[in-house]
Amino acid sequence: MSTAPFFIARVGDDGTQCDAWPEQPLLQSLEQGGIDWPSSCRNGTCRTCIGMLAEGEVQYRIEWPGLSREERAEGCVLPCVAYPLSDVRLEAPGI
Repeated sequence: MSTAPFFIARVGDDGTQCDAWPEQPLLQSLEQGGIDWPSSCRNGTCRTCIGMLAEGEVQYRIEWPGLSREERAEGCVLPCVAYPLSDVRLEAPGI
């Protein structure tokens, strides 16, 4: 785990990245970093923001983050309620 106060969130393979703060959801960090990511409810129920966690680790602070056990095992992530535990690389749906 990094000793820096923040991690790096990369989106796709084109070099797009931003700071990812461990005390806020990834979606908020993406937006603050100027990265356009689909979103709606911001509480893990609508699944508009669903993506794939290609690298890194996140944690959820809610009991049911809106993903099935199978989706989580496949690497699906809901950035609106996922908090980074490391540097991460996300892939948007359809990439």
